[in-house]
Amino acid sequence: MTVLARVNAVLVAPDADTAESALCYVAAGAGAAIAAAGAQGAGLRWWSVVVLAAVAFDLVGGAVVNATPAAKRRFHGPGRSGAHRLAFVAAHVQPFLLALLVPGFGWTAAALAYGLAVGGAVALLLTEPRLRRPLGFAVTAVGSVAALVAVPLPAFLAWVAPVLLVKLLLGHLLPEEAS
Repeated sequence: MTVLARVNAVLVAPDADTAESALCYVAAGAGAAIAAAGAQGAGLRWWSVVVLAAVAFDLVGGAVVNATPAAKRRFHGPGRSGAHRLAFVAAHVQPFLLALLVPGFGWTAAALAYGLAVGGAVALLLTEPRLRRPLGFAVTAVGSVAALVAVPLPAFLAWVAPVLLVKLLLGHLLPEEAS
């Protein structure tokens, strides 16, 4: 396996096809570029711009990655439990990284975004399977509104909580449905 194939296996999924991978990287790159442009336009220092771009690359790209069939097989396949999926959600501490390194994204916003993601994940994992999809959409929609209203952020940062919820609750936690 080449180095690029190994990187792709980690960032997307071990058996992601070319179209899945390309879509993920294009979305991640676009998210990073837009976030960086917004941060630069707001006058942030270069390191804050880099941190925000990296977080956008991960969250926007990850939202797409987690919706791919390859990632669904990876995270919902044999040997993968609800505890594994909850641990993946809990490991997403990017809101706290932003609170630490990006002016304008405070600790309250970080705690709210993280709490919505982890609390939403617990709710989804405790819900009967037939209600997980609608509950995931409910928690993501209501949580996005709550995050946007409860802790007003500058426009260049307002996307963080909604995209985090899409990535983790809709993308990561919901299994693939038969079509």
